[in-house]
Amino acid sequence: MSTQTSQIPLTVSLRRLFPMASFVGCGDIHVSDATECSSDCRPGILFAAIRGTQTDGTQFAAEAIERGAAAMLAQRPLAGVAVPQCIVSDPRRAFGQLCHELCDRPSAQMKVAGVTGTNGKTTVTWLIRSILQSAGRQTGVLGTIEYHDGLKRERSNLTTPDSRSLSKWLAAMLRRNTLHAAIELSSHALDQGRAAGLQLHAAVVTNVTQDHFDYHGNFADYLTAKSRILEQCSSSGIAVLNADDSGCCSLIEQLKGPTNVVTFGIENDAHVSATIIEESLGGSRFLLNIDGHEIDAQTQLVGRHNVANCLAAAAVAHHFGVPAEQIRAGIAMLAAIPGRLERVDCGQPFNVFVDYAHTDDALARSVKCLKALTRGRVICVFGAGGDRDRLKRPLLAKAASLSDVPVVTSDNPRTEKPEDIIQDILHGFASDGPIPHVNIERGDAIRWALEQAHPQDTVLVAGKGHESEQIIGTQRFPFDDREVIRGFLTPDTIESEILPKKQSA
Repeated sequence: MSTQTSQIPLTVSLRRLFPMASFVGCGDIHVSDATECSSDCRPGILFAAIRGTQTDGTQFAAEAIERGAAAMLAQRPLAGVAVPQCIVSDPRRAFGQLCHELCDRPSAQMKVAGVTGTNGKTTVTWLIRSILQSAGRQTGVLGTIEYHDGLKRERSNLTTPDSRSLSKWLAAMLRRNTLHAAIELSSHALDQGRAAGLQLHAAVVTNVTQDHFDYHGNFADYLTAKSRILEQCSSSGIAVLNADDSGCCSLIEQLKGPTNVVTFGIENDAHVSATIIEESLGGSRFLLNIDGHEIDAQTQLVGRHNVANCLAAAAVAHHFGVPAEQIRAGIAMLAAIPGRLERVDCGQPFNVFVDYAHTDDALARSVKCLKALTRGRVICVFGAGGDRDRLKRPLLAKAASLSDVPVVTSDNPRTEKPEDIIQDILHGFASDGPIPHVNIERGDAIRWALEQAHPQDTVLVAGKGHESEQIIGTQRFPFDDREVIRGFLTPDTIESEILPKKQSA
């Protein structure tokens, strides 16, 4: 963690924080620092022995003590441990709460928007930041692409940081006078209680469709994980839900307490709605209806789904007191988001977009959007990640079948054989649909797609978006779809290979 996330340590009484806890070897434990990683332990720190999906933290208790841990947070008393222990029913959530207490509960001193959903989390957080910054409010972002405290940024390694990092980033924002933040909350983080202790002034659910069934098991459990964001809303906060999404609509019935619901949508009645006036590959113009105001708004982000994302961000900004005109300006100001239907323009006579879409719902949305706005064909390059939800692989094929030319390739195969992943994908193509082109090597697949493109066609390279690595086996190799495209679409290649071929055609 960089120096901007350092903090002045506080001392927290675990007896006060967890009154239902039991203690072994002591009557209370006073903590000034804590970690769930045994390798980070040092003299005086508390070690949280948390059970993960792969390992159990109790296995590292001895190492933690050897490195200087002075106390333990655990679910059950650990035999042979000479340091005081605090026993709680859910150590992971307790650790999250403790981390926020150690940072003096920073989210209670800020206005924080949390965003979850199968798709759109990054776009909505970036839109929220753009609107708030347009209104002169310094805003931080924690999410899939970057961690940004309002002034300095780092490349992220998790969509939602671990509990300790999350609280420290929020504390760093406060020190930099960043009083607003937009945070992506993944289903994993919500299910694990990684953000326990975080207080939200707005909880946004963009949509809930199929994803991460390798972790959650089924849609019901996945929906339950997403719904946990609503539990973190403050009494004066709002739940912002997509009226056009059935998964979001089902969450309204689960809401308890005083949380106010604000809906957004294009197709159905909603508190924040839009009438789309014009759509193109350069963005959309729409009438934004919010709290009785009708605003003529324009976004450079492509597609109807991005208009919906604008509505979600507008709802949050309005709740935070941003005037309508500054909401309009903030939406217009955001030109692009890395890897989110990001245009790659090298002077070629056709369109090229790179998109992070790696769920069937997101891929279908992107393909439909580009089909509606493209005069020629849509060529779609995609794959599926290895060691991840196998059930969605044939669903990705069905989504890609909406294009004119689907191209199946590798996308972070990890420890699986790329051929096996592709075979799973191919089962989803219908016999009466487009015939997919298959090329295991992603770079070659992208090159082939670009070679097939005619003037006014659109090539969509989906799945990796902003990512700059390809994971093969357990190794990471440099690979950025955008750079691969630019490497092929050089001025010489366009002039000597692409333009003559298209002119003769």
